[in-house]
Amino acid sequence: MPPEIMPIIEEPALIVTNNETSLVVADIHLGIEWDLYRSGINLPSQMKGRLDRLLGHIQTNLPDRVILLGDVKHNVPQISWQEKDEIPCFLETLAEYTHVDIFPGNHDGGIELLFNRQKDISMHSARGEVLDGVGYFHGHTWPAPELLAASYVVTAHNHPTIRFTDSFGYSVVEPAWIKTKFNLEALKVHFGNLDFENPAQWADPELFVMPAFNELCGGVPFNESTQEDLLGPVFSSGGIELEASEVYMLDGTRLGLLRNIRKLKHTRVRSKTGSRKRNNSKGSM
Repeated sequence: MPPEIMPIIEEPALIVTNNETSLVVADIHLGIEWDLYRSGINLPSQMKGRLDRLLGHIQTNLPDRVILLGDVKHNVPQISWQEKDEIPCFLETLAEYTHVDIFPGNHDGGIELLFNRQKDISMHSARGEVLDGVGYFHGHTWPAPELLAASYVVTAHNHPTIRFTDSFGYSVVEPAWIKTKFNLEALKVHFGNLDFENPAQWADPELFVMPAFNELCGGVPFNESTQEDLLGPVFSSGGIELEASEVYMLDGTRLGLLRNIRKLKHTRVRSKTGSRKRNNSKGSM
């Protein structure tokens, strides 16, 4: 049987079931409060709340592993005092309950120095890997070729959102799930040695783009974005079927195809000259 991928309702988290059960989250950005403090915004650490949320999902779903799909930490290129203090506690506490897999993102340089390597924690390649029939990579690099032979691929990095704007120009931004396919022609340009006629090398996988687990991170409003606005080489090169993407809210509401969402009154693309209110969205990338 193929793997089953189910979002947790009202949470930016997935349960993936095959031979094992995996809990998947992305873009936790531990240490973002220190970065915000340097910008003049004083917030207490939110690490314990995020850890408690994850532990609650672990206790409810009893996964065999927790997959952290990149950007576990926030600050680059340095490692802040907050990260040195919090990340060992965060990762090693998770490892007391289940195996932890880290797929490093562009913010995760040096994270392997921040936890006890004797704990039940594994580091994977930044280009990703197939675990239990599903391909995972953060999204700031091209995926490893073997991911394209999986039925499903899960990625992150763009913090996908949808912006809703009312008739007065005020807007709110909500995190969203993106479900789409790779653009075969764009992949052929990059993966020139891959045999796309061979099912063992190309399975035409469904691609899931995860919203950020950290609500302070902000995100990319997909309904107002072109491929050039998106982050990572797969997205910016046209390597996904952007307009044919299906969009879902965290509560499970299916908004429809992105090409149709762009036409709706409250979600259509706004002109750059008429976007004074765009800064109402919270956080930054």
